[in-house]
Amino acid sequence: MSEINYSYIVEYIRALHEVPRSSLLANIEHQIAIEAETWPIIKPEVADFIKVQLSLVQPSTILEIGTAVGYSSIFMSSYLKEGGKITTLERFDYMLRQARKNIKAAGLEDTIEIIEGDAAITLTQLPSESFDVILMDCAKGQYINFLPECIRLLKPNGLLITDNVLHKGTVARSRYLIDRRQRTTHSRLREFLWTITHSDTLRSSVIPIGDGVALSYKIGGTEK
Repeated sequence: MSEINYSYIVEYIRALHEVPRSSLLANIEHQIAIEAETWPIIKPEVADFIKVQLSLVQPSTILEIGTAVGYSSIFMSSYLKEGGKITTLERFDYMLRQARKNIKAAGLEDTIEIIEGDAAITLTQLPSESFDVILMDCAKGQYINFLPECIRLLKPNGLLITDNVLHKGTVARSRYLIDRRQRTTHSRLREFLWTITHSDTLRSSVIPIGDGVALSYKIGGTEK
């Protein structure tokens, strides 16, 4: 159970969520809503939040860390500038198969490139300052480890969007109230959130929607 928001508020906000025009995305959302599938995709209210951010930025290049079944990449592709590209990283075979299937069904094989492998390695192989937006939605315990690469890869004035940063609200609790198995993730998420909110390179805000979203703006260049 989440302790981030009252259930009635979450239910109301999700009721405002517009069903995607894409039948593929709508079906993925439906399968999860009826609990026929447990695919790890962004929550509806987080999708709406990202939709607004991408509409403002109008990115040409997006990096996603954690493809899962391709939902977010397909969703975000609608907000790219003409000719824009999405690069997405995934290491699990099952997710790769599902993502490739969905991206092909969406007709986006020329727009979305999947890079297979551990992000700890594949991130280092990408060129610096090559992305307008980065969506980090992978293993929460790795966020602090991937952060330096995200900053390196993000263009000046770019956005880093990180999902699931409040871990069902447990991040705000004392580590001694957390199950021992979750304490490493708890401490790493706390370190990540402290780092992005006290960085000279980023301006960040933590938003209590979904499972917690962090929005970080990379300072530099000519500010808009």
